[in-house]
Amino acid sequence: MVLFFTSTVVNPPITLYMGRDKVENEDLIKYAYPGDVWFHVDKLSSAHVYVRLPEDGSMTWDAIPEALLKDCAQLVKANSIEGNKKDNLTIIYTPADNLKKTGDMAVGQVSFHSDKKVKRVHVPQRENAIVNRLNKTKNERVVDHEQERVDRQKREATARRAAAAEKKKADMELARTREAEKAARSYDSLFNVDPEEYGEGSGASKKTARELEEDFM
Repeated sequence: MVLFFTSTVVNPPITLYMGRDKVENEDLIKYAYPGDVWFHVDKLSSAHVYVRLPEDGSMTWDAIPEALLKDCAQLVKANSIEGNKKDNLTIIYTPADNLKKTGDMAVGQVSFHSDKKVKRVHVPQRENAIVNRLNKTKNERVVDHEQERVDRQKREATARRAAAAEKKKADMELARTREAEKAARSYDSLFNVDPEEYGEGSGASKKTARELEEDFM
């Protein structure tokens, strides 16, 4: 079972989720979206809390709004047996695709591919108003992680095709515009008359624009 929460401190609202137990946490480590962000109490046991960032890329893991960051940190603290009783905790967070799992690790244990992609946020104390607000949105359900992965991959493929089609259309419009500009410059050059060639200084009679046009017909 996966527990889902909704944070309304940003618009549109953001989904936070966590496993009900350490076994479920193993599935979340495996199936979390690459763009999801993982939160945990530093150096203490706690729930693995994830925030699902918008798929359109409008929010990045290293620029999470402060209010949302506080929601995530408070939810982690509240779901740590030891951490919930302590003040001045440190919460660590990192992109889900930075989580590293090896065969010799205990259930629910993780490390990181890159420590440089791990950030920390200080939590002075529990804020009941935040925790209570989030708990009112709690929804527990069984998740078919494999099907969710397939559905996500389909959405991503559709978005890539749409972006490629839009780029192709823009490139064709640009090519047509450039071709039209090139043709206009070529036509204009036909009437860029040298006064020495057609003027009085050459001894030739001065031709009108209409006569010049007929010369090229």
